[in-house]
Amino acid sequence: MQGTKPDTDWSPFLDRPSFELADFLYRQEQMSAGRIDALLQIMAASLQDGDKPSFANHADLYKQIDSISAGNIEWSCATIQYTGSLPSNTPPPWMSASYEVWYRDPRAIVRRQLANPEFKDLIDYAPRKGFDENGKRIWSDFMTGGWA
Repeated sequence: MQGTKPDTDWSPFLDRPSFELADFLYRQEQMSAGRIDALLQIMAASLQDGDKPSFANHADLYKQIDSISAGNIEWSCATIQYTGSLPSNTPPPWMSASYEVWYRDPRAIVRRQLANPEFKDLIDYAPRKGFDENGKRIWSDFMTGGWA
């Protein structure tokens, strides 16, 4: 997709390789924080004197991802806790713990996505059926599925 930013602007990332590394670790591989740190340490050890690594650790990677300004949809936080009945014996710790859930408003995200001209002609607004050259049904994504 052609963006509105110049091809040389990878902010908030240092450069294209830093962006692609973040995309690979976080989105494509969904790598754990511990494994990200291990990989970044290996990569840092191979740098020449004076070279700066793309990310110091997983926290630095997450901080850069969170600082991406595209969208400007604020983060919200809700605290949740299990409220069902507790077993008569010792309940597991998760049943009495509170958890913070951070999220962005899904409606605002969908509105932003639908208003984005880069998605023009790339969104299916209705279910569809696709067939191959032999007339066999093609099931490739949500909008070609039986449920949609």
